[in-house]
Amino acid sequence: MIDVLTANNIHPKTTANQQTALPLMEQFYTVQGEGFHQGKAAYFIRLAGCDVGCHWCDVKESWNVNEHGFQNIEDIVSGAIKHPSEIVVITGGEPLMHNLDELCWQLQRAGKQTHIETSGAHPLSGSWDWICLSPKKFKFPLPEVVAAANELKVVVFNKSDLKWAEQYAAEVSSDCRLFLQPEWSKTHQMMPLIVDYIKQHPEWQVSLQIHKYMDIP
Repeated sequence: MIDVLTANNIHPKTTANQQTALPLMEQFYTVQGEGFHQGKAAYFIRLAGCDVGCHWCDVKESWNVNEHGFQNIEDIVSGAIKHPSEIVVITGGEPLMHNLDELCWQLQRAGKQTHIETSGAHPLSGSWDWICLSPKKFKFPLPEVVAAANELKVVVFNKSDLKWAEQYAAEVSSDCRLFLQPEWSKTHQMMPLIVDYIKQHPEWQVSLQIHKYMDIP
């Protein structure tokens, strides 16, 4: 939800950590392929830098922040506002490695909805209309991000990840949406386990990476 400063179009106070430029790997307009908002048009801003290090990550080229140039936030936002979808998704890498207050303020001032996809391993910055938390065993999420999550999306790489999912389902808010998503390379092995689990625990839903099935970014 937009905070009071943004709703009243008041610029947030500049702090020592506030960033006016961010390491941009790529930005593109496509269809959200995962989770609660799948199938909706969305503009993606992928920031570089990640210290979580999932071995099955499909965008490892985003990990090293030094391999990607910094771009002024005004220029990043100008790309987003050229497209009609209200949804702008900030992803990575791990986007919360960076201070996102200014980026969110400019996007929301332009009438965009700010969504983030995060492991939750870094402090929460920015003002968000939707927080998708995808916790990782390699670096645990912070309690403040878990509490703020609108969507819990757990990637299932092996059977033990279902227990991992239960742990965080008990910690998120009661209205947080719950999703289990098979890791892409193990979809055929994990999907039967996920289906059986959801039949026994109907508060969960399946999330599929439909953009990969449709062969779109």
